[in-house]
Amino acid sequence: MPPPAAASRSGAGETESPAACRLRRLSLHLLQPSPAPGDQAGPALALAACAGRARRVEGGADVAAALAAYLRGRHRAAQMRLFDFFRARPDLQTPVELTTAAHRELCFRQLRALVRDAGVRPLTLMATDPAEYFAVMEAAGGADISLGVKLGVQYSLWGGSVINLGTKKHRDKFFDGIDNLDYPGCFAMTELHHGSNVQALQTSATFDPVTDEFIINTPNDGAIKWWIGNAAVHGKFATVFARLILPLQGKGGEPADMGIHAFIVPIRDLETHAVLPGIEINDCGHKIGLNGVDNGALRFRSVRIPRDNLLNRFGDVSRDGKYTSSLPTINKRFAATLGELVGGRVGIAYCSVGVLKVAVTIAVRYALLRHQFGPPKQPEISVLDYQSHQHKLMPMLASSYAFHFATVQLVDKYSEMKKTNDEDLIADVHVLSSGLKAYITSYTAKSISICREACGGHGYAAVNRFGALRNDHDIFQTFEGDNTVLLQQVAGDLLKQYQEKFKGGTLSVTWNYLRDSMGTYLSQPNPVTARWEGEDHLRDPNFQLDAFRYRTSRLLHSVAARLQKHSKTLGGFGAWNRCLNHLLTLAESHIESVILAKFIESVKSCPDEKTREVLKLVCDLYALDRIWKDIGTYRNVDYVAPNKAKAIHKLTDYLSYQVRLVAQELVDAFDLPDLIIRAPIGMQSEAYAQYTQYVGF
Repeated sequence: MPPPAAASRSGAGETESPAACRLRRLSLHLLQPSPAPGDQAGPALALAACAGRARRVEGGADVAAALAAYLRGRHRAAQMRLFDFFRARPDLQTPVELTTAAHRELCFRQLRALVRDAGVRPLTLMATDPAEYFAVMEAAGGADISLGVKLGVQYSLWGGSVINLGTKKHRDKFFDGIDNLDYPGCFAMTELHHGSNVQALQTSATFDPVTDEFIINTPNDGAIKWWIGNAAVHGKFATVFARLILPLQGKGGEPADMGIHAFIVPIRDLETHAVLPGIEINDCGHKIGLNGVDNGALRFRSVRIPRDNLLNRFGDVSRDGKYTSSLPTINKRFAATLGELVGGRVGIAYCSVGVLKVAVTIAVRYALLRHQFGPPKQPEISVLDYQSHQHKLMPMLASSYAFHFATVQLVDKYSEMKKTNDEDLIADVHVLSSGLKAYITSYTAKSISICREACGGHGYAAVNRFGALRNDHDIFQTFEGDNTVLLQQVAGDLLKQYQEKFKGGTLSVTWNYLRDSMGTYLSQPNPVTARWEGEDHLRDPNFQLDAFRYRTSRLLHSVAARLQKHSKTLGGFGAWNRCLNHLLTLAESHIESVILAKFIESVKSCPDEKTREVLKLVCDLYALDRIWKDIGTYRNVDYVAPNKAKAIHKLTDYLSYQVRLVAQELVDAFDLPDLIIRAPIGMQSEAYAQYTQYVGF
């Protein structure tokens, strides 16, 4: 039997075959989207003329400008200066085809020019204004992701380890040389056999009380420092993470292992650049991506360094070999050491959003430009007018906005943390940066491939960027903490907070919703609200946020019960492993709740009414698309009745169409210059002309 809409179009007593009904509905989907729940009919989808430029809604330029003004950070001027600098220096622009050796040399010239010609002092920025530092890193990564990563290695990792793990004597000696690039350096933590498990590193630093030196040694091949950025070609120093060994101070006169500490180790001569005695450096070679970064492997054979080269903020050794620390245990010192390196994760999450914006901009602009098929004897239509294409790209565009606001908040929290050293804020930033880095980089990696597919054969051309974006960004999921490991840190902290809740303790700011509403979220769903399906209700931010938080609370409560049950027979480690997928889902759910809460807050804070309406539309799509993608969870516990689930699905499709109508304005509001986009198919105008010129016509 045909649906009511079909029956109304058929004459009285007429019937329509299932095949004919299907064909008619497929053709109508090109002309008119599904109406929003409660509407009698949706607005007709106007056909775009086949042209070299995508059509823009009336007043679209003003919409884009207002959105851009709201998105624009307070350090946009610094980014624009860098864009102008690279635009004026064609010799520093990265070509499509480049050998590994040439890319490495170009990347170092780019960094040197940024520091010495453009006058940027990244380490000073990192110490005085982290938000501007991350803005500079994003801009550098826009010019070339390898440049952004090499900048991060030099300043976030090598420089950051010196200023955050060292003391005044280290800053006085090394700060200026790191900042002006006289002292290119490395961050030598990862070993061949150990990456995520830093406490199991094997490189040793044994104190020699006779000479007042530490002896750095690689005890076996598994302890070779591996994937060390800047090591293969350019680095002159390395912060080496090693086990601090004190002879004769253990039980029975055995050596005492004081745990992992950081040491400054010169690896090349400052004048000749020759590798220093006792150090062996080899090249990790060509990689899947980021070939402008020279990753190398380091072996140390009894390399002696002064005792003062121990970065001694959290632990020190005196001239007579006595160890002192303000922190009582190895675990606490280790946690403090890694906690000071959280800025790397903040930067990766922030820059990953920048990569996502570039990919989405290219895909959306091309989808608006590209015209294929259409109703009989009528012009072809834009591929973005196909519902399937909207389903691919519009939730992704909405996510780009959601992640933008979330990472701006993360940077602000990190900046405040560095100013105040507030312990609660330190803990909050540590877990939040872990979760956002893991969630956003995984999402971006998947999205780049979807964007490539959405651009068809032209997306496969190297000049249109998707291959380089995918390959350069892919490692974001691994360095500065493997994403699966980081999500476990989030889950572990949630469980800790959960225990504190039931012991009468307080919760950190990000977990307030667990403190305020745990009872509500763990109660049985209201059978009345479970059936509400009106558009006003579904687009109510309170409903959306409650749904996200309800899911997180249920997951937290259930995994806590499972861990308690399995620990009785499997032990703590075995129980954790048995529940691992559950724990990862919990962490992702929590991070999605944090992202949505910030998005809703950002919409409410927008001062311009029209801009706020557009952002509200995008936020609603982000929220309802996430709910629909996990609708099984909500149905299983009767949080959403079948009719409501259907209404959410319909409204999500309708919102995707609505966002499509302002898609050009939304990507233009990212305010990415052509220097950053670079893909001919992603240009704002005359894309086909630029593409044909590139290949030689």
